[in-house]
Amino acid sequence: MSQEPVPPDYVHGYSARESRRLHDQATTLAELLLGDTAYPPGSRVLEAGCGIGAQTVTLARQSPAAAIVAIDVAPDSLAQAKAKVEASALANVTLECADIFALPFAPASFDHVFVCFVLEHLSEPAKALALLREVLKPGGGITVIEGDHGSTYFHPDSPEAKRAVECLVELQARAGGNGLIGRQLYPLLVQAGFAEVRVSPRMVYVDGSRPELIDGFTRKTFTAMVEGVREAAIAGGLMDAAAFDAGVRDLYRTAATDGVFCYTFFKAWGVR
Repeated sequence: MSQEPVPPDYVHGYSARESRRLHDQATTLAELLLGDTAYPPGSRVLEAGCGIGAQTVTLARQSPAAAIVAIDVAPDSLAQAKAKVEASALANVTLECADIFALPFAPASFDHVFVCFVLEHLSEPAKALALLREVLKPGGGITVIEGDHGSTYFHPDSPEAKRAVECLVELQARAGGNGLIGRQLYPLLVQAGFAEVRVSPRMVYVDGSRPELIDGFTRKTFTAMVEGVREAAIAGGLMDAAAFDAGVRDLYRTAATDGVFCYTFFKAWGVR
């Protein structure tokens, strides 16, 4: 009897609060990150690590004549993804519980692979990319999107806020991941054997003239993500409660009308 895949040590957890954050993130950043992603009719696309389906719905809507196979290792996340797909009445998505490191697909099964916010949580991202390359057809392409928490800067400046962000990076490293992986996409894809690799930085710039990003990104995506590791940061001895709470308050302060917040995502492409 085969053993069900075990979810990785996901630094953000699997709470309802985290599901809401992922949904807010996907909605807010859909155009910036996915606006230029669409697949031709008849394409077979593997979304590796679909999570709760936050990107799956957008991918399927933008490529209605492509077949999307979305996999994740966490059954609870897949159940949420299934509910999103069904609520959106999408007929071109298949969901499967599977591990990137033990893919249940024959070599050269897909025309394209899509990976978003997954490599940052893996201890062996280059190996994962090499395995995903194997299920691509010759000439098939991969799209990878990752953030880089080290790209964060803001006004008003705050040492406590910077330390709180550094707590998130350290906790992710302790869990075997890499919160700074966005800047490494080019060498990782080359190391995994992909050709024609190119990378496009996608900056989120937020100021008082962009209320939708103030709420959707500064508050509900990034600061909520940092706030979500509060207990782990304190328990791990990275910051005391008062300092961490001050840092989170200062991050929320950047969402005021005179505040500014910047963060860079990286979107990469490669060919087998």
